[in-house]
Amino acid sequence: MSEKKESVWAGFKAFLTRGNVVDLAVAVVIGAAFTNIVNAVVKGIINPLVGAFGTKNLDSYSSCLKGPCEGAGDAATGVRVLWGSVLGATLQFVITAAVVYFLMVLPMAKYLARVEARRKAKEGTQEIVEVSELEVLKEIRDTLVAQRGSGPGGR
Repeated sequence: MSEKKESVWAGFKAFLTRGNVVDLAVAVVIGAAFTNIVNAVVKGIINPLVGAFGTKNLDSYSSCLKGPCEGAGDAATGVRVLWGSVLGATLQFVITAAVVYFLMVLPMAKYLARVEARRKAKEGTQEIVEVSELEVLKEIRDTLVAQRGSGPGGR
């Protein structure tokens, strides 16, 4: 039983020392900080734009399914659908996804494509060099064979 515990512990240690865990931890920290930025953009820009047509707070938009819909919080009556909250969360998600895609994913994909193109170009030149060296060696061999055949002791 102690062998099983040791192997579980060793596996856990190996998991923690892999680079993926550190990358994930960094991503969580950056994501948490980024969430604050997105929330500020929605609260400071999107909500006032929506407020130009109605109320500044998206959470206050709702529809009443079964009336009468009066009051707020625990004292509310009726059945309300809070579609403003859903709209606000959707806007936050779309803004977050767009910023992550355009500022992180797209530049990284372009960078990795350039690195791959450079690597392929480097491999291509190495193949050409290797082929040309092989051709030169064949020519030297053929010349030596020809010289040997036409030499004074010709075969």
